[in-house]
Amino acid sequence: MKSIRLFISVLALSLFTIPAFTQAHDHAKNTVAGDTVKTETFKVWGACGMCKTRIEKTVKTEGATAASWDSKTQLLTVTYNPAKTGKEALSKKLAAAGHDTEKFKAPDEVYNSLPGCCHYERQK
Repeated sequence: MKSIRLFISVLALSLFTIPAFTQAHDHAKNTVAGDTVKTETFKVWGACGMCKTRIEKTVKTEGATAASWDSKTQLLTVTYNPAKTGKEALSKKLAAAGHDTEKFKAPDEVYNSLPGCCHYERQK
């Protein structure tokens, strides 16, 4: 009898908590501590682990709250507050650090000053 009550209690509790975890979640725009944040993915060229570190650190110093760059796909997923920065500002900052993006090409002198392992095949 006690085990049946326990089972019914657990079942009832599950029915109330599961919907809270399965709600649809829009990653494009969220609010964190009252601020709106946006997550975008765009192409950033690089070659190695040093590039990954530099790319992620560069966008974070430009105002991104989170960043993850994949060396295989060359895609950077970045989360930021649009009131503080944007995709264009992040792309410009990356180009200034030596990494070509979809919109901006790094200056040749900056690209050439990167360590040899960081030299990637540049788009024309």
